[in-house]
Amino acid sequence: MPLETRLSAYMDGETSREEKDELERLIASDAEARRIFDELKHGSDVGRKAFDEVLKEPVPLALVRSIKSAQPPKSREPAPRLARPSLKLAPTGRQALAAALILFVVGGGLGYLFGIQPPSNPVPVPAATAPVHSWLDDIAAYHRIYSHQPRHTVEVQASEIQEITKWLTGTVGVKFTLPDLSADGLVFQGARMFIADSKPAGQLIYKDLDGDVVAICFMKNESVTDDGDFDETIRDDISIVSWQRNGTAYAVVGPSSDAMLDEIANRVSTSI
Repeated sequence: MPLETRLSAYMDGETSREEKDELERLIASDAEARRIFDELKHGSDVGRKAFDEVLKEPVPLALVRSIKSAQPPKSREPAPRLARPSLKLAPTGRQALAAALILFVVGGGLGYLFGIQPPSNPVPVPAATAPVHSWLDDIAAYHRIYSHQPRHTVEVQASEIQEITKWLTGTVGVKFTLPDLSADGLVFQGARMFIADSKPAGQLIYKDLDGDVVAICFMKNESVTDDGDFDETIRDDISIVSWQRNGTAYAVVGPSSDAMLDEIANRVSTSI
């Protein structure tokens, strides 16, 4: 077989012990064999990195909600099916061997085409896939920690509403009204302050009947144009619905399995 095909099989761990030792000696002693091996390895690394970047893309929030809210199909009587004669394909030994050799050669050829790209010019990853840090990343990081701290979820308890209003208004610089979300099955627990995008941010914390934490976050942000549009995003297991109004950035954060988060955000935007 061609050397490129043998080296490709060696990289995939599909060679015998004797052939593996032979190829390793060849790579160590022959400059041309070592060059081909390096090109094949480079092509494999480029493909793996590109695939890893695809796996980092978050699952769309709309898809998560569609899955959660989907209704099971109604059972129906199966329609009668016409019997058709079954067709069995039983290739002979020679045909099976020929098909396997064709697939092997095609696979080796594709690996070689990826491998012959010059190592000095790696395929660039589009800049759009690079993560951009924002205050939403800070929200997700804080929420992921505090939502699993049952005794330390808040800094100021719900019974001290006047203290919460005075404290967060003076520290964050945003006037607000405490939203009543009891109609959504959410009970107010209290408040805390954290740092998002190097600025103080306030957080009003609620819990539903299952004990899941849903929080309202806000901070002063006059650098973004007010549009009032809702932006839905997912950070792993956390969903965030955010918007901008009157020089203030708002967000409602909760578990990604909560299909009602956008409706809660809509009610918060009109009452806070």
